[in-house]
This record gives sequence, structure tokens and C-alpha cells, in this order.
Amino acid sequence: MATANKRRRQARGGAAGDYDGFSPRQRRTLAALSTPAKIQDFVDGLGYNLDGVETGYSPRQVLELGKANCLEGAVFGACALRFNGLAPLLVDLRSVRDEDHAICVFQTKTGLWGSIAKSKFVWLGCREPVYASLRELVMSYFEHFYNYAGERTLKEYSDPIDLRDFDKENWMAGDGAIEFLHDALNDAKHHKLVDPGLKHRRVKGLRFHSNLLTDPNHSILLKK
Repeated sequence: MATANKRRRQARGGAAGDYDGFSPRQRRTLAALSTPAKIQDFVDGLGYNLDGVETGYSPRQVLELGKANCLEGAVFGACALRFNGLAPLLVDLRSVRDEDHAICVFQTKTGLWGSIAKSKFVWLGCREPVYASLRELVMSYFEHFYNYAGERTLKEYSDPIDLRDFDKENWMAGDGAIEFLHDALNDAKHHKLVDPGLKHRRVKGLRFHSNLLTDPNHSILLKK
């Protein structure tokens, strides 16, 4: 138990004040999310934040409001991982002619990679920790990452950024405190996933619509 508590303190940055902005009830919620699977179940239960891409809700605000967009969901996942002793890591999935996507990544004790994610698209959510490398994990998103024209758009992914490096920004508990992470992810070193010169078949029909069932724009697309 002492070893586990030490590891948890280290993951929190060694400062009890890191979570001072959270209410006792919110801390109990974070403590209950003791595994990546429990965290993902909680994230899945959040509403999707349609207030705009620049709300920048911190994990504390996500707990208060019960909703999150892509970045907010990933950052919440990182916060919950950190509370329970794991590194809070984010990866940027960079696209062309499309929106980028942020995921929270983690490794098992055996070195396998998985992710925690929130998305308005069905197949851009989490991944089970079965991937031997970060690139392999990211590659699992490629087939499902396409825009409204059916173009497969995922081209690059970033090195993980460790959110403990940004504690001075109060990203866990501030109001609208995570907007700066758009720039931090964009500035991280990126790696080419596929040759940008390659041409890919467009996604059509049932496969196209299956990924959009939870997208607010889906009913509009059906009328086209």
C-alpha cells in the first residue's frame, strides 16, 4: 500500500494542492475512476459539448457540467489517470481538410498501449490496450478518420505530451483553462502516419453513415 501511495503522489506531482480546486465529492469521483476502463465508461456517459470548440472546460468544469468535447474529454481522462497514479499523456491526431482529434494514451504494465477518448463520431473513441506501439494504436484510427466528403484525412500523430509539464496553467481546475493545449499539441513533434501523396478510396454508404450516427450533423447529411 505504501508503494502505491508513493506512486500516486508522484503522479500527482508530489503536491497535495494539485487538487485543491476540486470539491470533496469531485475527488471521490476521481478516486472511483481507478482504471482506464472505468474512466472511459465515465467519459462515455458525458454529454457531448456543443457549446463551441473553444470552451476549454477543465476537468473540474467537466465534472460540474457533465459534458465534454474531444479535447476536454481527453484531458479529463488524463486528469483521472493522474489522480490514480498514471501519467497524464495526450496525443494529437493531425488531419488535412478535417478537424484534428486529441486522445489520452496510457500503457499497461506489459507495455501495451490504449487510449481514452471522447468524440462525436462513433469509431473515434477509445481503444483497448492491445497495441504494441503508439504508432500501431494511432493506425487503428485511420480507417474511421474521414471528413464529410468521405476522404480519409488522418496524416500525422504527435509524440505524447505530459500534462504535468503544464501545471502552472492550472489545467485541472481552472475556468476555461485548457484552451492553450491546442497550441501545445500543435507544437509537439509529429510523425508521418501515411504518405500524404497516396490516394485512398472515399468512404461511402453504410460505412460512411455508421460513424456519424452520434454526430449532430448526421440528419442534415441524410437529406443531401
